[in-house]
Amino acid sequence: MKLRILLAEDNDMNRDMLSRRLARRGHRVQAVADGRAALDAVLADSPDVVLLDLALPVMDGWEVVRRIREAPGVRRTPVVALTAHALEEDRARALAAGCDAFDVKPIDFERLLATLARLTAERAGQGERDAGDR
Repeated sequence: MKLRILLAEDNDMNRDMLSRRLARRGHRVQAVADGRAALDAVLADSPDVVLLDLALPVMDGWEVVRRIREAPGVRRTPVVALTAHALEEDRARALAAGCDAFDVKPIDFERLLATLARLTAERAGQGERDAGDR
């Protein structure tokens, strides 16, 4: 399944590399470099999934995911936290904030693709339940 992915990553090299790899797999990637731009893009474009660095400038990823979860129409959008913080407390905090999955940098690309497939299959299974939220 080809996805519309929003990638929020402030590191130019990481953002470019991951965008290119996802695009080569046929996904359409919109990349932004700060949290405010990420939230604006989610609200405007309703991507299929958000890949969200948690340590973003302007607005951090924690706040971005909280606001996504409060916004009608996009609150069920799958969000994958991407972070260099590998502690279990970081994972638990990201999931508690509303992220659906958590991946540690450097990103294992095949594992990320498997996570995206799982999350989008789960969301497809929600089917009509999402329609009332829009």
